[in-house]
Amino acid sequence: MAASAVENAGVSALRSVLLRVRQAAERSGRDPAPVRLVAVSKTKPVSLIRQVYNFGHRCFGENYVQEILEKAPQLPDDIEWHFVGHLQTNKAKLLLAGVPNLALVEGVDNEKIANHLDRAVSNLGRNPLKVLVQVNTSGEESKSGIHPSGCVELAKHVKFQCPNLQFSGLMTIGMPDYTSTPENFRMLSKCRTEVCKALAMAEEHCELSMGMSGDFEQAIEMGSTNVRIGSTIFGPREYPKKQTD
Repeated sequence: MAASAVENAGVSALRSVLLRVRQAAERSGRDPAPVRLVAVSKTKPVSLIRQVYNFGHRCFGENYVQEILEKAPQLPDDIEWHFVGHLQTNKAKLLLAGVPNLALVEGVDNEKIANHLDRAVSNLGRNPLKVLVQVNTSGEESKSGIHPSGCVELAKHVKFQCPNLQFSGLMTIGMPDYTSTPENFRMLSKCRTEVCKALAMAEEHCELSMGMSGDFEQAIEMGSTNVRIGSTIFGPREYPKKQTD
């Protein structure tokens, strides 16, 4: 009974978040339809993900390779999986081989991981993989991501030197201090302008993945096309043991 109540709470929370996403888009004069909600299910059981799936949601994200490799085979293959965050080079092929329905990697932060992903896609005979370049807009050493000054060159590398990858946009993680996040979001928007100019790419074709549980409404108002929501949907994270990706 308790498990059922938790699962139903997840569906109720998702419904509430979807409403808030729509309202945030409408406040900024945007069409809500293109704003993607990634339900980040880190540390949460497959049973809870399935409840949200049964409600009709199809886009889910994970932060650890081990978790996505365990969960994805137990769930329907029409799920659009996102891997979010830093990916170790030695896990690239493992991730792609184990999750055939991996739709997007949000976290390419250097040429080396881009090259590893490119080779893995080629070796596995997969269709080109969509990737976002992760930009460290806050300057925090604890966060992955390329410095804003390097985002254009990394985007060019992905687009022109990695034929099996599809450069799809930029992502960032704002600072924990809510008052500082607008500057992080503005920085990512500035990076997009520079990248699109360098690649002769229309800005509407370059995604901005920014905004999490604490700041997604503001991120949408500032142009985000992809928000990553975990605890607001699934409840507080549970860490039974230390994990690495």
